[in-house]
Formats: sequence, structure tokens, C-alpha cells
Amino acid sequence: MEIKQLLADVEIELRKARIKYKPFNSTHEGYAVIKEELDELWDLVKANKGYTLTPGMERECVQIAAMAIAFVMDLR
Repeated sequence: MEIKQLLADVEIELRKARIKYKPFNSTHEGYAVIKEELDELWDLVKANKGYTLTPGMERECVQIAAMAIAFVMDLR
């Protein structure tokens, strides 16, 4: 996957989250959301017995990236 497409996917995810959720109110809230997404990725990684990126893992990574951007945007 090219970087442009990956960044476009992150932007789409961020825009969807902006429609669905309010901005982060605190660094603690932002951290908690990012940790929740990271925990979901970890569950998928532990369940995967190989070394292949699954569609679910990719989706979680995109969500983590989007929430990291939201963290900076909301709390800057």
C-alpha cells in the first residue's frame, strides 16, 4: 500500500470519528481512547499465529493513527 492511500484511510477514519464523537476533553481521555484501540490490536496480534498483517490489524492501526492525530489536534 502506498503512503498516500494509507494517509487517506487515516483521514477518513478521523473524519468519521469527528462526526460520531466529541473532541477529547483531556490528555487522560485521549490516552484512554488510544490505549483501547491499541489493546484491540494486541488482541488480534495474540490471536494471529503467523506473521501476516490481517485486515483487522490494519483497521486497528488506522484507528490508532487517527486517534493520535485527534489527540494532538484536540489538545494542542
